[in-house]
Amino acid sequence: MTTTGTGRPAAEGLRERKKRAMRRQLSDTAARMFLERGFDAVRVADVGEACGVSEKTVFNYFPSKEALLLDRLEATADALRTQLPNPALTPVSAMLTILDHELDGLATALAADADADRALERYRKFGDLIRNTPALRAYQSAIADRFVDIAAEALATRTGLRPDDPEPQIAAATLLGMWRVQFRALRTHVHPGRPLPDAIDAVSREVRRAARLAEAGLATFPTHANHADHD
Repeated sequence: MTTTGTGRPAAEGLRERKKRAMRRQLSDTAARMFLERGFDAVRVADVGEACGVSEKTVFNYFPSKEALLLDRLEATADALRTQLPNPALTPVSAMLTILDHELDGLATALAADADADRALERYRKFGDLIRNTPALRAYQSAIADRFVDIAAEALATRTGLRPDDPEPQIAAATLLGMWRVQFRALRTHVHPGRPLPDAIDAVSREVRRAARLAEAGLATFPTHANHADHD
């Protein structure tokens, strides 16, 4: 059996690639079906059938029907855990790093389509689907609340404070406010008929307006817990 440089079987990498490919196929197929027929009209079993797998297999990859469409938000959770504890960056700079990476990724994905207006129209329909589907709105709201908890935990590691102390809590809520600003700015500026680079620049400017206010508000965010009041 051949091995990788780490000593693990080469086949392990192949299995992981196959899992990622199946996960992507399921998510992309679900998105297409939801956009065409509506979220409530499509069953998880329908998505599985379209991909040649069982409903149980779909749930092995995704914990819920909503996650089929929005599970990529998990990348944001991972970025919060990685970037926010970094003492070399202010909390706002760390959040800007996360948001810029997400914005660059979206711009690259949209620009990859040879038909720019088709890509932008699909993106707008995706946003409409979330906004007009109560279950997806509720799932997105729950994810945003979880992001605040993750951010508070990450920020607490910078200070020695507890995640439920007031300073990490308010700082986390402020930083996730920047994420909401970017989400809404995308809704406002990215649409068919507007050049994508111009739209992305407009989104970035709005996020940086929010960042300036957040930076001023978090200027006194503690770097240690010496003055924390732990009742």
